Amino acid sequence: MSNPKESHLATAKRILRYLEGTLNYGIMFPHQKEKDELYLIAYSNSDWCRDKVERGSTSGYVFLLCGAPISWSSKKQFVVVLSTCEVEYISACSVVC
Repeated sequence: MSNPKESHLATAKRILRYLEGTLNYGIMFPHQKEKDELYLIAYSNSDWCRDKVERGSTSGYVFLLCGAPISWSSKKQFVVVLSTCEVEYISACSVVC
């Protein structure tokens, strides 16, 4: 902020153009009948050694709040595992974290 450049202004303009073009995007939450019906569901999944070159596995998860997705991720695991049980355990740990 003490030494702004033309590239900073160009980046700020690009962000504003992006926001202007995505004003109608959003996550729709379903109407609740009662206030006490707020619920959170988490799903996780993984595949074992899908990457044949590096023998890596992939983990993914999604969190749903009242049926609407609020957080999701899909990442390649950092370790090489020897069984599907280990893959599922690592995937479940990433969801809990």
